[in-house]
Amino acid sequence: MRKSLLSLAVLSALTLPSFASAAEEAVEAKEAAATKEAAPAWTLTSNIGFVSDYYVRGVSQSWHKPALQGGVDLTHSSGFYVGAWSSSISPNTFPDASIEVDAYAGYNGTISAIEGLGYTVGAIGYFYPNGTWKKYSYQNVPNQTPNGGRWNTYEANFGLSYKWLSAKASVTLGDWFGAEKSTGWDGSTSGTTYLEMNAAYPLPFWDLTLVGHVGHLNVAGKLDLTVSSSANTANEDNPDYTDYKVGLSKAFSVLNTSGWNAGVYYVGATNGGNKGYWGKNGFGGASFNGNFETRDLTKDRLVVTLGRSF
Repeated sequence: MRKSLLSLAVLSALTLPSFASAAEEAVEAKEAAATKEAAPAWTLTSNIGFVSDYYVRGVSQSWHKPALQGGVDLTHSSGFYVGAWSSSISPNTFPDASIEVDAYAGYNGTISAIEGLGYTVGAIGYFYPNGTWKKYSYQNVPNQTPNGGRWNTYEANFGLSYKWLSAKASVTLGDWFGAEKSTGWDGSTSGTTYLEMNAAYPLPFWDLTLVGHVGHLNVAGKLDLTVSSSANTANEDNPDYTDYKVGLSKAFSVLNTSGWNAGVYYVGATNGGNKGYWGKNGFGGASFNGNFETRDLTKDRLVVTLGRSF
């Protein structure tokens, strides 16, 4: 009897850890499930930022001046997202408009057949309050495009990503920033496309990320030189270009506050300079705001960014 009790005690001592481990795993699984259930399906975040020059797809929107930016995003655990974002811009490019407001929505998903492969599909609208082609005034000559509409532009997009690489295609659902017959173009520019490839490779030191980008704009139309030749001294009617960007970004904390990010990037695009569409002597590089200013809006520049998300 004593031997049997001793054997039972030893057996119990040997088997107890496995029972305890199973019990602990059950508790942990239950707690994890409870945490998952308690986690909110929707997440709201916001962001603010400063850029030394607001470049979009290789073209300065701020006339090579600094810009303030900010936005808000609402995401769902399923992958659905919706948001709004705004930046200061130059009235030289968008007469009577001093801010750009973007509204967007879409869905981010994964492709389970290949680990690390994801996709995104969405739509975005670019809005310029008070901005319209009716206020276009090249070299202080008003009413050159009295029937022109607004600068507002709408795009649909689709993209694929694999780990730190991504590619995306965007197409306008209407005219490209109001470019059409009544504003001096050879027809509608609906269906304008922008193709891009991006990389964000995490470096193994200092928490730095190496950022790279290349894109190509293909506008579905050209400037009508019989209408706009006086404004187009470089005789360039084609706004298409290829843009590029390379640099470093770093996430960091300040006084125990997280969410900070800074970046330094070298940006630029083709079709600028002295003879390009976006150059100092081209239509795209001329002020539309009733003065004689010009800029090479695709000029290669070093851009510095600083921002924080909440």
